[in-house]
Amino acid sequence: MKFSDEFFNKVEKKTNVNKETILGLAKKVQNSNMKDEKTLRDLIQEISSITGKNVTKEKEDKIIGAVLNDNVPKDMDKFVN
Repeated sequence: MKFSDEFFNKVEKKTNVNKETILGLAKKVQNSNMKDEKTLRDLIQEISSITGKNVTKEKEDKIIGAVLNDNVPKDMDKFVN
């Protein structure tokens, strides 16, 4: 999937996370076992740290459940509109 610069600009504006950081995270996700709970928790904490957003244990558990149950939207552009 290829994202436009407009997509990255929207994400950066909303999160203050630049394109290079986003691409680095994407590469990490591609090379990770996204069905491993520890890997997912580590990734959530890394994203939380990068964005400066606190993720509660409850929210983290919900995210983990959604990912493990393949309940994640396929159209990521909807997250930034």
